[in-house]
Amino acid sequence: MAKITPDVQEMVAQSDTGARSPAGFAGRILWLVPLCWSLFQLWYNSPLPFLVGFGVFNDTEARSIHLAFAVFLAFTAYPAFTRSPRNYIPVVDWLFAFAGSFSAAYIFIFYSQLADRAGAPTQPDIIIAVIGMVLLLEATRRALGPPLMVVSGVFLLYTFAGPHMPDVIAHKGASLNKAMSHLWLTTEGVFGVALGVSTSFVFLFVLFGAMLEKAGAGAYFIKVAFSLLGHMRGGPAKAAVVASGLSGLVSGSSIANVVTTGTFTIPLMKKVGFPGTKAGAVEVAASTNGQLTPPIMGAAAFLMVEYVGISYVEVIKAAFLPAMISYIALLYIVHLEACKAGMTGLPRRHKTTWLLTITYYAGTIFGLLTIGAAVYYGVGWTKNVFGAAATPIVGVMLLISYVALIYVASKHQDVAEIATEELTEVPDPGPTIKSGIYFLLPIVVLVWCLTVERFSPGLSAFWATMFMIFILLTQRPLLALFNHKHNYKTVMFAGIHDLLDSLVTGARNMIGIGVATAAAGIVVGVVTLTGIGLVMTEFVEFISGGNILLILIFTAIISLILGMGLPTTANYIVVSTLMAPVIVTLGAQNGLIIPLIAVHLFVFYFGILADDTPPVGLAAFAAAAIAKSDPIRTGIQGFTYDIRTAILPFMFIFNTQLLMMNIGSVWQLALTVISAIIAMLTFSAATQGWWFTKTKWWEVILLLLITFSLLRPGYWWDKIYAPKIEHPGTAIAEIAGQLNSTDMLELQVQGETLDGDFVSRHVLLPIDPAVEGGDERIASTGLMLSQRDDKMIVDMIEFGSVAETAGIDFDWEVVSVSLPAKRPMKEWVFLPTLLLLGALAWNQRRRAAKLVIT
Repeated sequence: MAKITPDVQEMVAQSDTGARSPAGFAGRILWLVPLCWSLFQLWYNSPLPFLVGFGVFNDTEARSIHLAFAVFLAFTAYPAFTRSPRNYIPVVDWLFAFAGSFSAAYIFIFYSQLADRAGAPTQPDIIIAVIGMVLLLEATRRALGPPLMVVSGVFLLYTFAGPHMPDVIAHKGASLNKAMSHLWLTTEGVFGVALGVSTSFVFLFVLFGAMLEKAGAGAYFIKVAFSLLGHMRGGPAKAAVVASGLSGLVSGSSIANVVTTGTFTIPLMKKVGFPGTKAGAVEVAASTNGQLTPPIMGAAAFLMVEYVGISYVEVIKAAFLPAMISYIALLYIVHLEACKAGMTGLPRRHKTTWLLTITYYAGTIFGLLTIGAAVYYGVGWTKNVFGAAATPIVGVMLLISYVALIYVASKHQDVAEIATEELTEVPDPGPTIKSGIYFLLPIVVLVWCLTVERFSPGLSAFWATMFMIFILLTQRPLLALFNHKHNYKTVMFAGIHDLLDSLVTGARNMIGIGVATAAAGIVVGVVTLTGIGLVMTEFVEFISGGNILLILIFTAIISLILGMGLPTTANYIVVSTLMAPVIVTLGAQNGLIIPLIAVHLFVFYFGILADDTPPVGLAAFAAAAIAKSDPIRTGIQGFTYDIRTAILPFMFIFNTQLLMMNIGSVWQLALTVISAIIAMLTFSAATQGWWFTKTKWWEVILLLLITFSLLRPGYWWDKIYAPKIEHPGTAIAEIAGQLNSTDMLELQVQGETLDGDFVSRHVLLPIDPAVEGGDERIASTGLMLSQRDDKMIVDMIEFGSVAETAGIDFDWEVVSVSLPAKRPMKEWVFLPTLLLLGALAWNQRRRAAKLVIT
C-alpha cells in the first residue's frame, strides 16, 4: 500500500491543522492551547454553566473567545511563507498571535464598557478594531491562502470607495469609525451569524469527528466498505466511494478525506486496472462529495439553520436525497468504467454464496435504516410513557448495548487490528461489520438528541461527544477484559492519550473554519452596511435579462470561481449572502416561487464542486500525489465524474420534491426516490458514453432527454395541463376560505418600493391553521386589504408578519390569486419515459450480444 508522502502530509497540514510542529516550549504551547480551546467549547455548549451558576457566556462573549483562540493558533501553527521555519515560532509571529487574540477578545474583556457606549466608539476602540481587522486578514491568508483574504479585502475597499465606484454599484461610502464599529464592535460583521455558528455548532461536530477517527471509526468504515464491495468489478473504486461517504460523517475536509481513504484505495484501484488519473479522480469525486453527506456537510448545514430559519432536522431532510442519489450515481460511474476496461475485483479471503452476499447487503442496509427508526419510534415512545425518567432509562439501555457490542467486537479483534494498508484481499463482511459496530452508538445518541429530545444541534453534539469520550476511555479496557488480557494500566493510559490527542486534533482542525467564518463575516457586514445586496438584484437582473436559468448559471459560475481558492464554508457564506436573495426575488418576479433552502443548497453544491476544479483544486493535488498522476488531468477527470452533481442543483430548484418538499403521500415519496435514482443512473450512462455497450450519439441525446423527464416531469405536464387556475385579486377572501388548513395562499402582487421602483412578484403566504373563514385567514398573514373599484389594495401590513417577510408593502395591488389546478399527477410522464428507456436498453443489449458473438 502507498505511504503518505511528505508532500501530501505537508499539504494536509497546511490545509487543516497547520504545518508547524515545533519542539520544546513552543510545542507544548501548540498542544496546550488547542486542548484549552476544546475544553472551553465543551464547557460553553454543556448545561453545566447554568447548573453551577458559573462561567456562563453570552453568544457575543463566546464568539470573541472562539476567535481569539483561532487567531492565536493561526499565527503560531501556520508559517507566514513557504520558506518560513517549521520547527520553531519566530518572535514576530508570537507578537502577531498575542495582538490578534487580544483584538479578538477585546469585546469579551471590555463587554460592559462597550455596551455602555454602543454606537459611540472611542479612539482606542477603533485602533483595536483596525489592528484586529488587519491581523484577521493575515491569519486568513496563512490558514487558507490569499483568495478569501483578497475577497474580504475587496469588500472592505468597496466600503470606503463607494462614492468613486461606477454608478451601477456606487454608494455613499462609510467613514473609518463607522465601518470599524460596524464590522468589529457589533454582531453585524466579523462577530456575526457565521462565527456564531462556528462557535455554537461546528466546533463540537468537528471535535466529534476527530474523536471518531481517533477511536478507529474511520478505519472501520473503510474496511466495512471494502468487505462489502471489494470483490466486485472495480471493487476498490466502489469501496472508495462508500468509504468516503461514510467518512463524511467523520471529516468535513475534502483533502483529509482523500488522504485518509486514498492512501489505501488508490493503489488498489490501480491494481485492478484503473489508470492513475482515473483512480485519483474517483477518490477526489467521492471525497469532495463527502461534504454533501449529512449530518456535518462541511459545516454548511448549521449555517443554513441560521440563514434560512428552519430547523436542523429540516436541513438534513432536504439534503438527504440529493446526497444519496449523487453517491449511487458515482458508484454506477465506477461500475461503467470497470465494464469498459473489462476489470475484475480483488479475491475474497473465503468464498461465499450469492445468497450469503445478498444477506450481508440487505442486513447492512436494513440495519442502518433500523437504527434511525428504532431511535425515533422504538425508543421515542419512552418519552410519553416515562416522562422525565425516559432519558436515564435510555441511558442505561445505551450502556448495556455498548457493553454487549464491545463483547461482540472482542471476538473479532483479529479483523479490527489489521491495518487498512495491509489488506490485499477482501475480508469477510460478517466479522468485519461486527468488529466495530459499537461505533454507530454515538450516531444513535446524536439522532436521539436531535429528533426525540429536540435539543439544539450544539447540545446534541455535546452529548454525542461526551459519549465518544466515554468510548475512548473505556473501549480498550473492556476489550482487554473480554479477551482476558491483563494490561489494564497500559490500555487505560492509551485511552487517555487518544482522548487528549483527539481534543488537540479537533481544535487544530477548527483553525481554518474559525478564521474563515470570521473573514466571511466581513463580506456579510459590508453587504448590510452598504446595501449592495439590493444593487446586486438590479445588476444580475440587468445582465440576465430576468431569465431565471441564466441567473442560476451565473451564480454557479461565481461559486465555482470563488470556490477554487475559498474553503467551501467561506464560499457558501459569501455567495449565498450576495446571490440567494437575488435568486428568490427574481424568481418570484418571474412567477417561480423558489424555497430559500433550495437556493442555499444550490450555492453549497457548486462550492463543493470547486474543490476538484483545476487549476486550484487541492483535493485533486492530494489524490494525484498518491496516484503518481498529473494533478490537472486528475482534477479534470474528477470534474467529469462530478457533472452528475452539477445537474442536481438545477433540477431541485425547479422540482422541490427532490428536497423532500411538497410530497403528499408515501407512494409519491417512493416514486420521487426511484425516479431520481433511475435518472441519475441514466445520466451517468450518457456522460460516460457506455451503458451495456458503447453508446451512439443519438442514444446519448435520448438518455439525456430521459434524465430530464425523470427529474423534472412537471415541465412536460405543464405543456398539457395548466398547473394553476388564476383568479382576480378581488376574489382573495373567497379563495382563502376554500383552502385546507395546510395550504398556502399564493398571490401575485405589484406596486412601488420605497425607492420608487415598480416590482411584480409571486408570493406564498402560510395561513393560520386554527382560523376559519376567508377574511380571518387573510388577517392571519398580516394583510389588511380594501377593494377600490375592481382592484384589491393593501391598506396595511402587520409588523413582523409573514406578509411583511414576503416583501409585500402597503398600497400594493393584489393582482391575482392562484389555486392549484385539478389535473392527473405529473408522474404519468414516467410511463412513456420508462418505455423509451426500456427500448434503449433492449437495443443496447442486442448490440452487446452481437459484439460478444463476433
